[in-house]
Amino acid sequence: MTQIKKDGFTFDLGPTIVMMPEEYMDIFKSCGRNPKDYIEMVKLDPMYNVFFGENLERKYEVSNDIVKLTSMLGNISTDDTEGFFRFLSDIYTRFRIAEKHFIRKSFRKPSDFFNPKTLVQGLKLKTFDSASNMLSKYVKNKDIQSMFSFQTLYIGVSPKKGPSFYNIIPMIELLYGIWFIKGGMYSMAKAMEKLFLELGGKIHYGEEAEEILFEGESCRGIALKDRDISSDFVLCNDDFPYAVKHLIKDPERKGKYQDEKIDSMDYSCSCLIFYFGLQGEVSELEVHNFIISRDIDKNLDQIFEGEKLEDPSFYLFFPSKIDPSLAPKGHTGIYALVPVSNLGSAKYEYSAKTIEEYRSAIINRMKKIPGLDNVEERIVSETVIQPQDFKEKFHSYNGTCFGLQPTLTQSNYFRPQPKWKEAEGLYFCGSSTHPGAGVPIVLESGRLASEEVIKDYGYE
Repeated sequence: MTQIKKDGFTFDLGPTIVMMPEEYMDIFKSCGRNPKDYIEMVKLDPMYNVFFGENLERKYEVSNDIVKLTSMLGNISTDDTEGFFRFLSDIYTRFRIAEKHFIRKSFRKPSDFFNPKTLVQGLKLKTFDSASNMLSKYVKNKDIQSMFSFQTLYIGVSPKKGPSFYNIIPMIELLYGIWFIKGGMYSMAKAMEKLFLELGGKIHYGEEAEEILFEGESCRGIALKDRDISSDFVLCNDDFPYAVKHLIKDPERKGKYQDEKIDSMDYSCSCLIFYFGLQGEVSELEVHNFIISRDIDKNLDQIFEGEKLEDPSFYLFFPSKIDPSLAPKGHTGIYALVPVSNLGSAKYEYSAKTIEEYRSAIINRMKKIPGLDNVEERIVSETVIQPQDFKEKFHSYNGTCFGLQPTLTQSNYFRPQPKWKEAEGLYFCGSSTHPGAGVPIVLESGRLASEEVIKDYGYE
């Protein structure tokens, strides 16, 4: 949740779509603060545009206004409109079950999960179907199917392989809306920093933890380059696979997560992101826009099978359209994200040549969008972040952007939990831990971890 500043343009480096706004606000409410004193949120309508077709001739405006949504879907197919609302009802029911029994609780010991009540609730989630296959049972139109299934890529898993439960993502968009935080997502990070300091916290910037230290079976602190820091407990939010592999040196303290297991686990996709500063303004597009590949099934297969993408889908974000302070006057900032294979699965290198090929592919598609026909000539600033950058700068294992894939065998109890079983006083949070990836869910992982600390230490 950091940012890039260059040539007068400001971009969020990573996350940009604000969902589940209550999760953001609860951070401040839980500390007795008014969220409005820390962040300013604006609801977007429409939420985004989705483009399909050889020449991107099929454009849909997706709104969570029920009248606008019904009209948009009805213009495609009234039968599918009926089916889509039945789909929403079904997945909302599952969401309520998951929220109560899985998302908002951790599994400290096996019996917390393997008990009749929890297992019965788990069966109600019907997780053995894939997200795209579940939706296809309610909706036959391919555009609608693609429009409301690509969202599993927000957490780095293909809708063709991800459990059907992850259809909650488009459902959450439609039932709770998509929001924008003034100043970008980085404003949330700065607001949390402000709150933490107000509460008496101390932050040591520019000092990298090199090892988690143990004494017998208890965690006793961390080692920096020049000194050790002792503490009652350690809460680690470094990417879990990296942390266990590189920060826990003692094999006995790694437990079942030995290096071989970490290497063999399933990881999410990565991203290639271009940050373009554009001369002039673009009035024809929304803040969020999705350009879908001409063959989305092939595109998804190539991402997760490590093949070079022939016709990538991509996402365009125009932050300065809603917050003009993020670009020089009379200019537009464009964030262009391409979901790509992570470093562990890619059968090719992210060389300068490869990156240029992807750049050309998305620029050529962008030129087909009204308002962007001369986009290349208008670029006055450019930055790119690729999978190797995520690995080196953020300790993201295999350069993924979303941590461990949320497969059935890497979800709920089977995902790394907040409390570490192999040593007292060590806790984890972040996208590779329970309950999973995506900013609001990662915030939830932090809450679960803090609750585990309070159980053990009684802090208030």
